[in-house]
Amino acid sequence: MPLVEEGHLCPDDVARAALFLASDQSAGITGTLLYVDGGESLIQ
Repeated sequence: MPLVEEGHLCPDDVARAALFLASDQSAGITGTLLYVDGGESLIQ
Protein backbone atom coordinates (compact mmCIF):
# COMPACT_ATOMS: atom_id res chain seq x y z
CA MET A 1 0.00 0.00 0.00
CA PRO A 2 1.47 3.39 -0.97
CA LEU A 3 2.41 5.83 1.76
CA VAL A 4 0.64 8.71 0.03
CA GLU A 5 -2.68 9.15 -1.72
CA GLU A 6 -2.54 8.82 -5.48
CA GLY A 7 -1.16 12.01 -7.00
CA HIS A 8 -0.26 13.61 -3.68
CA LEU A 9 3.47 13.40 -2.99
CA CYS A 10 4.83 15.16 0.07
CA PRO A 11 7.26 17.95 -0.92
CA ASP A 12 9.42 17.02 2.08
CA ASP A 13 10.10 13.61 0.50
CA VAL A 14 11.39 15.26 -2.67
CA ALA A 15 13.51 17.69 -0.64
CA ARG A 16 15.03 14.85 1.40
CA ALA A 17 15.91 12.96 -1.77
CA ALA A 18 17.56 16.06 -3.25
CA LEU A 19 19.53 16.68 -0.05
CA PHE A 20 20.66 13.05 0.01
CA LEU A 21 21.86 13.21 -3.59
CA ALA A 22 23.75 16.42 -2.85
CA SER A 23 25.42 14.92 0.22
CA ASP A 24 28.57 12.84 0.60
CA GLN A 25 26.38 9.84 1.53
CA SER A 26 25.41 9.44 -2.11
CA ALA A 27 28.99 9.40 -3.40
CA GLY A 28 28.76 5.73 -4.42
CA ILE A 29 25.47 6.00 -6.29
CA THR A 30 25.83 6.03 -10.07
CA GLY A 31 23.68 4.95 -13.01
CA THR A 32 20.43 4.38 -11.18
CA LEU A 33 16.99 5.91 -10.88
CA LEU A 34 15.82 7.16 -7.51
CA TYR A 35 12.05 6.88 -7.33
CA VAL A 36 10.42 9.32 -4.90
CA ASP A 37 6.81 8.25 -5.18
CA GLY A 38 5.71 7.20 -1.71
CA GLY A 39 5.88 3.52 -2.63
CA GLU A 40 3.57 3.87 -5.63
CA SER A 41 6.01 2.07 -7.94
CA LEU A 42 6.14 -0.97 -5.66
CA ILE A 43 2.51 -1.91 -6.24
CA GLN A 44 2.43 -1.71 -10.03
